[in-house]
Amino acid sequence: MNPEHEKKTSMNKEDLVTAVSAKAGLTKKSAEETVQAVLDTIRDAVWDGDKVTLAGFGNFLLVERSARKGRNPRTGEEVEISARKVPKFVPGKQFKEYVK
Repeated sequence: MNPEHEKKTSMNKEDLVTAVSAKAGLTKKSAEETVQAVLDTIRDAVWDGDKVTLAGFGNFLLVERSARKGRNPRTGEEVEISARKVPKFVPGKQFKEYVK
């Protein structure tokens, strides 16, 4: 783990923009536009059915979940959960090793 890394419970988009701004020497506005462009590009590619591979970080992809039966937790009644597509992130080996 990076010794300069402060332990936090979560990081939101604003925190990410601030960190990118500091690391890349960008203005906050430029960093925000860059972060948004990256997120939009990943989202659009996955929506189109493309797999986005960031070497050393991970893969973003769209997977199909088949229809299945579930239970309503309040009533215990069995319900049918329809098939659907969901986005998925699979961390890469280097990323997993880094966060160990």
